Amino acid sequence: MHEWALADAVIDTTIKVSKKEKLKEVTEVLIKLGELQQIDKDIFQFALNEILKPKISIFKNTVFKIVDEDAILKCKVCGTEWKYKEAISSLCEDDIESIHFIPEMSHIYLKCPSCESRDFEITKGRGVWVESIKGEK
Repeated sequence: MHEWALADAVIDTTIKVSKKEKLKEVTEVLIKLGELQQIDKDIFQFALNEILKPKISIFKNTVFKIVDEDAILKCKVCGTEWKYKEAISSLCEDDIESIHFIPEMSHIYLKCPSCESRDFEITKGRGVWVESIKGEK
């Protein structure tokens, strides 16, 4: 159910930005969903719509564009970059779920495909953020 909390945070952020920018109407919100967040997009979209009901005036014509961002890992030893999808292909569901809840657990289960180091960083695909907000002043 973290989709609801994340949707609420997106709406709150959008309201704050729209007030700061003096927008009378929000026309578009571009939201990026990092792959490691493992968000159910249908539930997230439903939550956005439900949360908006009491705040409908500024959001009456808003289009929420939701874009996935692939998770990319980069080895700190040799510089190799690889995709999270490729890295987890040999893991069991329990290990994948552990990474979902605590992304830092990825260092226990994953290693660089080139040098086998576990010293890597997650360079993309983590978190949920509002990429852009468009509206009418």
